[in-house]
Amino acid sequence: FSGGVAPARGLYLEGASVGACNGAARRRWAWPREWAWPSSERRPGPLAAAGGGRRKMAAAAAALLSAWLWNERFWLPHNVTWADLAGEPGTQYPQAGHVLSAFPLALGIFAVRLLFERFIAKPCAIKLGIQDSGPHRAQPNAILEKVFTSITKCPDGRRLEGLSKQLDWDVRKIQRWFRHRRNQDKPTILTKFCESMWRFTFYLSIFSYGLKFIWSSPWFWDTRQCWYNYPFQPLTSSLYYYYIMELAFYWSLMFSQFTDIKRKDFLIMFVHHLATIGLITFSYMNNMVRVGTLVLCLHDASDFLLEAAKLANYAKYQRLCDATFMLFGVVFIVTRLGIYPFWILNTTLFESWELIGPYPSWWLFNGLLVTLQVLHIIWSCLIIRIAYKALMRGKVSKDDRSDVESSSEEEDMTSNSTKGIFSTSSNGANRINGHVASAPWAEEE
Repeated sequence: FSGGVAPARGLYLEGASVGACNGAARRRWAWPREWAWPSSERRPGPLAAAGGGRRKMAAAAAALLSAWLWNERFWLPHNVTWADLAGEPGTQYPQAGHVLSAFPLALGIFAVRLLFERFIAKPCAIKLGIQDSGPHRAQPNAILEKVFTSITKCPDGRRLEGLSKQLDWDVRKIQRWFRHRRNQDKPTILTKFCESMWRFTFYLSIFSYGLKFIWSSPWFWDTRQCWYNYPFQPLTSSLYYYYIMELAFYWSLMFSQFTDIKRKDFLIMFVHHLATIGLITFSYMNNMVRVGTLVLCLHDASDFLLEAAKLANYAKYQRLCDATFMLFGVVFIVTRLGIYPFWILNTTLFESWELIGPYPSWWLFNGLLVTLQVLHIIWSCLIIRIAYKALMRGKVSKDDRSDVESSSEEEDMTSNSTKGIFSTSSNGANRINGHVASAPWAEEE
């Protein structure tokens, strides 16, 4: 720059004077100190500014979602806020964070189940003569094995004819091979006995605890007590343990469903467990735990009887199995079609309307309970149909969820045998196979 004049006001050269530089010295331009960005607040780059904007947008979206999810006007009656349910010293109300304790407890229940099945259920099964022997294994055949693993497990008529010509086997023999191969991966009777014994033990224990608890509760004798001073109803330790234990058990069923015996109604049971967990969680956070305990105990009343019938079937005590199943059917119908609508739905629909009035989550809660009653009617019809066929013809129709198919030899051996409710049918398949086609709730609620 001629004359050493800076190109802009306030800019200067460091290290040497302009005149002394003469183009040889290295020029270093610097901003005046008063123009410098404060050290405590460095100027952000464009990427950092964009990232900060995204974080702010995400935080705003999360806050909006949280406000919508925990909307007081949806969850709570009029003029009640979450702050009102924070609790005072010496008083505890259900909190949303309480349900998180169900997860470690569910893992503990699953671990206890593994120990129970190995060290208690399995020795009991062996004492009853139940052997750890699976179905008849298929004869090794590389061609059929390749078709089974790579193409189809149930070949159609054309493929069977082609395989028959290729192997010089009879079509009936090939069909028998595929039946044996499908059954080969099925669980043994011992495995199913251990699973049912665990469920029988838990259902009976939780039903006994729940009945003992609500027997001494005032709302068991007067259901209007479920709504007096709602939602300001203190949470007792016994009620908390009962509720969280039930919730943890259904979470454990969610975990174990992927390792348990695989049945055709896997997806239905998965949805059922999700719905059950949702109802328990919803009623807890909404402090409808008093009426919730009545619903839980009522449904537990018949579950252990079904598992007892399965155990008798696996142990081949046919008369005990039939009698237990009949008792299960009676208890199921009385509790689900009698007590549930005239006791539970009466208080949730009419007594609560009179005492606290409807609000948005009230409609949702009762809608789910009414839907459950519709399912009760469907399942009761299935049970009645099974029992009717058993009484009229000495057998019942095949359970679509049966775990083991029959072979042709078994068809011939069992076609003239006497049948009971859980006995082997004319096609050799176990008609109920220890799993009554009554209902998901009746079986695993």
